[in-house]
Amino acid sequence: MYCCVKNAKHLEAKVDLFFEDDKIVTMTPAGHTAIPENCQVFEADGLVLMPSLIDAHTHLREPGYEYKETIATGLEAALHGGFSNILCMANTNPVNDNAQVTTFIKEQAKLSHKDGPTVIPIGAATKGLLGQELAPMAELKEAGVGAISNDGRPIASSEIMRRVMEYAADFGLTVIDHCEDPTLAPGWVMNEGEMSSRLGVKGQPALGEALQAARDVMLAEYLNLPIHIAHVSSAMTVDVIANAKSRGVAVTCETCPHYLLLDETALEGYNSICKVSPPLRTKHDRERLLTAIQDGTIDILVTDHAPHITHEKLTALDQALFGFSGLDLAVTLTWNLVRENLLAEDGLHRLWCRRPGEIFHIKTNGFAPSDPADFFLFDPHETWVPSNETLYSKGKNTPFLGQELMGRVKHHWIGGKQLF
Repeated sequence: MYCCVKNAKHLEAKVDLFFEDDKIVTMTPAGHTAIPENCQVFEADGLVLMPSLIDAHTHLREPGYEYKETIATGLEAALHGGFSNILCMANTNPVNDNAQVTTFIKEQAKLSHKDGPTVIPIGAATKGLLGQELAPMAELKEAGVGAISNDGRPIASSEIMRRVMEYAADFGLTVIDHCEDPTLAPGWVMNEGEMSSRLGVKGQPALGEALQAARDVMLAEYLNLPIHIAHVSSAMTVDVIANAKSRGVAVTCETCPHYLLLDETALEGYNSICKVSPPLRTKHDRERLLTAIQDGTIDILVTDHAPHITHEKLTALDQALFGFSGLDLAVTLTWNLVRENLLAEDGLHRLWCRRPGEIFHIKTNGFAPSDPADFFLFDPHETWVPSNETLYSKGKNTPFLGQELMGRVKHHWIGGKQLF
């Protein structure tokens, strides 16, 4: 079917977008191209037109933890959050370290959302995520994983990490590493610093993240192989990565909206909802991360969507589980950076779409002829309140719950089909 989204706003310009079936035909200035009689027209009325996004770091919880999230509810949150592709981590039960689990995840996604979003499972780097024996990556690759990671269980052994990188490279799989020195401050609750001292709880120094990142980039340099550093939270780690990039090391990295918008003071009063791994750090770290997304040192944004049920978060700070639910809110939160002139709109496309597509080999929509017709319309002026009723994810564990926010995804097309 030939279709047109009329009078949308894209990079500050009014445009008409033409697409046929699942492919872009052309995008022209609004009113520039005559609309054929047989064309189905959608009036955008000035809503912002954006390419569908990729979230390269999520936790869908199924199989094993369906009480927190199912693939169906996670995909519904992704759909309404503007995502056409999401990569999900392997810390399920059983762990995604074999073809059966990978196949199950992909089949469940197709059963619940046959038209998208697409789920790309991330295979475990080691069996059971135990960091001792390599997972069968050939089998995982054949089953359809898009990357390899040990997720939140850092690989302490440099020898094992080296073998993971070498083995994954044989199959063209990106290795994503959660960088944390597990021997430094075990049992930590938040960032180590003035706030942890004031609250009297154990903190994790930023050094722990930077040490593992430095090891990883040195391995990447020595082996001449790529590495992707997960959810960067500290200025020290940014400096390690920037230095490696200046030497030509094949390192890429990500951060999350919460590290750009919040800092350790959010845990004032033992606020357990703000407990996350890596932890929220200092104002200086947050400002350094903002600079790093602007200059390209940080390649992509991810949500690290980690849904939990209420009692797992609203408990004593040392007992609360780590993580935020993020798929519903990602565009709303990061559009604030555009609104405050901290990031250009095209920078948002780069961080959420183009670069993750390049790193993880996913075709993205650049609004050129024959690009996939994956896009959404966003109202930057609509105000709304995240609540149990307005969030599609089962996980309501976000620091922004109950706050009035501005900006919301209104309509989403994947493969040329309008899904809401």
